[in-house]
Amino acid sequence: MKVTDVTCHLLQSKVDRPFTSARGWLYTTRSSCVVEITTDAGITGWGECYGPAAVNKALIETQYRQRVIGRDPFDVEVVWEDLYNRIKDYGASGFAITALSGIDIALWDVIGRAVGKPIHKLIGGAHRTEVQAYATGLYFIDMNRLVEEAVEEALEYKEQGFRAIKMKIGLGDLKLDYERVRAVREAIGPEVKLAVDANHCFTVPQAIQLGRMLEPLDLMWFEEPISPEDHEGYAEVTRALDMAVAGGENDFTRWGFRDIIARKAMDIVQPDVCAAGGISECRKIATLASAHGVECVPHAWGSAIGLAATLQWLAAMPDMPPAFRPIPPMLEFEQTPNPLRDDLAREPIRQERGIVRIPDGPGLGIEVDREVLARWKVA
Repeated sequence: MKVTDVTCHLLQSKVDRPFTSARGWLYTTRSSCVVEITTDAGITGWGECYGPAAVNKALIETQYRQRVIGRDPFDVEVVWEDLYNRIKDYGASGFAITALSGIDIALWDVIGRAVGKPIHKLIGGAHRTEVQAYATGLYFIDMNRLVEEAVEEALEYKEQGFRAIKMKIGLGDLKLDYERVRAVREAIGPEVKLAVDANHCFTVPQAIQLGRMLEPLDLMWFEEPISPEDHEGYAEVTRALDMAVAGGENDFTRWGFRDIIARKAMDIVQPDVCAAGGISECRKIATLASAHGVECVPHAWGSAIGLAATLQWLAAMPDMPPAFRPIPPMLEFEQTPNPLRDDLAREPIRQERGIVRIPDGPGLGIEVDREVLARWKVA
């Protein structure tokens, strides 16, 4: 079997209620670069790239496509190394890796479809058939009702059955951030887990100060408190706080995570399978984390394809640490309106009372709805 083509689909949909986070970017659209790999055996695989879709599309079409055509999809890691070595002089992180991630996921999808097995059966087997999901939301929408809207949204997730929620912070006022988190914690009660995500907006002193204010609220983790480049600063924040510090969604490949993990600069690393190098590379990152006693809880943001890829990886990821009553890694189930996530698969990935089933069909375990693909395709 040989790859006959690599096609990029640039998808985009408008957001009915624009939202923002600590970065200050107003999200008015949701977009994705979806990768389709076709083969001479009539088998098609799908992948997704994290980040600005048009940039990923350009990278794949100009740097990677011709090096993948004619290759055996079963040589997926051989292809990975070839593409990485082709661009590492000028692209060892960032877009070059997000684009590579989409290709890697699509190749694994082809392999799974070729042998009639879900990807998790090909990368070690299923430690679990379902995962607990945490709802990511509570962005900033109505700036006049920041506390009230956060409480209302959190209660909606609790009513839906979510047993864990992640909310955005980083309003430029530590006291307001604290009051907003405190209000949500009081509303949802102690039985629902709660995490906060600052989207790397704080300085080290600010992160430590706010972290100490938040510690009595019993949080799962403090995500991306400071800039992702500042690994020394992450170590400072992690050592200063009793609650877990998480990060890594903006880091790439095993080399990008190596020093973070080895020095335990974070308690929890959060590689994104659509960004950090695909399934091939994220397996290595998780193994590296396990060897150093660092938790790995993947970041997820995107379409149904990226969500399915994350679930396949989660199924094959062992508990960290193993225990009589283990705490399995959770699925980030982002909840802002997104038809690319909700409608692109013929059988959408849903949560029921906070639990998501691992797709057990071949490859990613989902079938892309080509009518929906055409509806949202802009290039």
